[in-house]
Amino acid sequence: MRYTYKTKGTCSTQIDFDINDDIVTNVSFTRGCNGNLQAVSRLVEGKKASEIASILSGINCNGRGTSCGDQLARAVMEASAVKQA
Repeated sequence: MRYTYKTKGTCSTQIDFDINDDIVTNVSFTRGCNGNLQAVSRLVEGKKASEIASILSGINCNGRGTSCGDQLARAVMEASAVKQA
């Protein structure tokens, strides 16, 4: 299932990814720090949503209370919950 998440409080504005059987693939960010977000996308490729969330949840970028990584954690957990419903 392809999932699109509109970010809040970050330089990136959107995260798109596929989630099948709780495995996340093909992560791409719109806007944001291109090099860093390419690295994040590659590092999470093929991982379970819960693993991604446990690693990236709570990361704070410059006092914003969130980050692109934290937004990805929220997105994969939201997508996982939608998939189970």
